[in-house]
Amino acid sequence: MLAKRIIPCLDVRDGHVVKGVNFEGVKDVGDPVEFAYEYNMQGADELVFYDITASHEGRGAMLDVVRNTAKKVFIPLTVGGGIKTIEDFRETLRAGADKVSVNSQAVQNPELIREAADIFGSQCVVVGIDAKKVSDGKWTVYINGGRIDYKLDLIEWVREIEKLGAGEICLNSIDTDGVRGGYDIEMLNAVCDAVKIPVIASGGCGKLEDFLEAFKKTNCSAALAASLFHFKELTVNEVKSYLIKYGVPVRDVSNNLSPRLF
Repeated sequence: MLAKRIIPCLDVRDGHVVKGVNFEGVKDVGDPVEFAYEYNMQGADELVFYDITASHEGRGAMLDVVRNTAKKVFIPLTVGGGIKTIEDFRETLRAGADKVSVNSQAVQNPELIREAADIFGSQCVVVGIDAKKVSDGKWTVYINGGRIDYKLDLIEWVREIEKLGAGEICLNSIDTDGVRGGYDIEMLNAVCDAVKIPVIASGGCGKLEDFLEAFKKTNCSAALAASLFHFKELTVNEVKSYLIKYGVPVRDVSNNLSPRLF
């Protein structure tokens, strides 16, 4: 069985890491490069940076933050926010990202997924999804940082994403985001059952048991968290030690300190 990944997520606004609840009440919690370095040393498997207002404000990704982070961390870095064109993909990868995440623009221009996968490879293309439940067994996709309901069925969309060539899906539940009551297991299972590409669980993690539940009750490949890492309630090392105790395969944290290859 492939090792499950633990991924700290850093939502960035104006060059600072921020956190909110249900996409509201956002507050500044620190410097993204410092956070990234710390998580790298703790044994994180990957890092995700999202410029949370880039699409809403019409700006590009925070390339300076990406460049500075890529100089200091030795693990894969995924960057999203304001990615609209193939040139945006290219610039973000050149800045030091290993993967590029598209969300709003992928919904509005699905061919961007296919084109990016053809040029850079599926492994570089992550599609982020913000979804909210509308009825039993049904969810709708939101864009622009959870501001706009696109009236797009979630399951239909993830199947289309896979056909277009994306290498991974990062699935965020608006209903559980920032609430810290656990991942949206029902939605995760629905998406994991619909596609064969890796799915990252996002939105709602608040304690050790939430990681275990995601890996034991769904086929997700990775679990993403923010608040409990940012506010130092848990370290990545502690999460991995806990998961190992319950039989979840994770990467040995001692392996993360090898030189990054460019």
